[in-house]
Amino acid sequence: QVQLVESGGGLVQAGGSLRLSCAASERTFSTSAAAWFRQAPGKEREFVATITASESITDYAGSVKGRFTISRDNAKNTAYLQMNSLKPEDTAVYYCAARRTWQPSRNTYDYGYWGQGTQVTVSS
Repeated sequence: QVQLVESGGGLVQAGGSLRLSCAASERTFSTSAAAWFRQAPGKEREFVATITASESITDYAGSVKGRFTISRDNAKNTAYLQMNSLKPEDTAVYYCAARRTWQPSRNTYDYGYWGQGTQVTVSS
């Protein structure tokens, strides 16, 4: 059972940056695809970014492409989400997710492991 713990959220002004981290409890994380999703109040959870186990392939939602970067350090069992040029509409709880296959996915139902979430608030 992989446990995921997010950190790095907080309050930032529009145009600012934050770096989220997702620490996994098991080495099997290194062979798992990872992703970030977010959920704003009153809205469904939505895809943000995903990365293959080998870091060779990344995919981003159109709303964050060019501003956010997903990466991972398999030696540390950790995934990251670097968020630049933040906008108020990026305000949400951000969740890390993992699945026991190398293939990434944009779908929440493809991920069996989830963190508890970290709040990101962007003020205008």
